[in-house]
Amino acid sequence: MKAPQQQGKTPQQQQSSKGSERIVLGEAVPALVEEILGRTGFRGEVTQVKCLVQEGKDQGRSMRRNLKGPVRVGDVLMLRETEIEARRIKPKVTKGAYT
Repeated sequence: MKAPQQQGKTPQQQQSSKGSERIVLGEAVPALVEEILGRTGFRGEVTQVKCLVQEGKDQGRSMRRNLKGPVRVGDVLMLRETEIEARRIKPKVTKGAYT
């Protein structure tokens, strides 16, 4: 017995839409790495940096971004979007430690 399909929808339309589909296709915007804030991710494979947007509507804005791969202060990133900022890395506090 076949599973009933919704009428009028193809299998591609039944999938939920992702947030990245809403990002308008446009040109990348350069941003200069000002500071390396720390490592994050399950195994520490992601680096969080503070970067300064150099062009576009958010020119002059300093924002946090998560990066994968090697990065140094002074590198130029090409950002596809400048509206979403990464969350801050929370400090790891162990039980009973006030430091």
